[in-house]
Amino acid sequence: MRLKTASIVLAFLCLMGLPARAASLNYCDPGQLPNADAQDRMLRVAAIVKRELEASGQQAALVSRSGLSLGWLGLRYSHSGVSSRANANGPWSVRQLYYACDEKTPRIFDQGMSGFVVGGNAAALGYVSLVTLPTQATQKLEAALLDNATALALLGRNYSANAYPYSTQYQNCNQWTAELLAAAWRDAPAPPDRQEAQAWLQAQGYQPTELRFLPPLWVFGRLSSWLNFDDHPQALLSQGAMLFSMPRDLERFARKLWPEAQRIEICYSSEHVVVHHGWDELPDNCQALEGDQVIALTAPAAGR
Repeated sequence: MRLKTASIVLAFLCLMGLPARAASLNYCDPGQLPNADAQDRMLRVAAIVKRELEASGQQAALVSRSGLSLGWLGLRYSHSGVSSRANANGPWSVRQLYYACDEKTPRIFDQGMSGFVVGGNAAALGYVSLVTLPTQATQKLEAALLDNATALALLGRNYSANAYPYSTQYQNCNQWTAELLAAAWRDAPAPPDRQEAQAWLQAQGYQPTELRFLPPLWVFGRLSSWLNFDDHPQALLSQGAMLFSMPRDLERFARKLWPEAQRIEICYSSEHVVVHHGWDELPDNCQALEGDQVIALTAPAAGR
């Protein structure tokens, strides 16, 4: 398919745990924060997310959020991390990779669930996806997640939103999460480095997102500070294709390895929240499916 350069740039930018902002080529422009009513809704949505995590009976979960409008690429979610009840930042905080604009470098960031939801950049309509795993998988994931040495060992030095999944030259937010899954679930006496984690993912059949475009887009080499092509194999680029990690890839991989994995999708509009259990997708307009829970957001929050 034919994609404009500016659209390509916007499509790849993960929302990396920073405050909500308008999508633009200047990612570090803070943009306009949600107003008080929108922030109140986000806090209520975050409380519902944490309630669902508590009800799962597990101590950690893979979490993703919508942010950028990627529907035209067939993608709903742009950013992922792992939420843990035992996170030192607070119960169900999300550990994730984000880009520190002031330092111009990627960092690992523990963010409360409220901030994670607010960072979705779409106060009027948004989605959060939770994948809970069987106890054995969860225990291994939580151990890797909360081991600071492991988390930092998997942090790449250079950020690129379209980082190639089998190169250590760059890394995007979802790729860090993918490599954390490898550190958690491969049977080895010591945590892997990035190259070992990527080799394990590839051996286990991890399938990154593939985007097709018309060459010679890649000959520009670098279209922004966050979009690079020099880590992608020339054989792929010459065919008009690139691979990169997105939240959907992580969820499918987790389900492949652990068929008992459960998924909860939560969407919110200005009027309501829908809680849906199952691997099928909610509609784009946040309408409930049969059996879903619908929670009104129009009434004032308790205690206000």
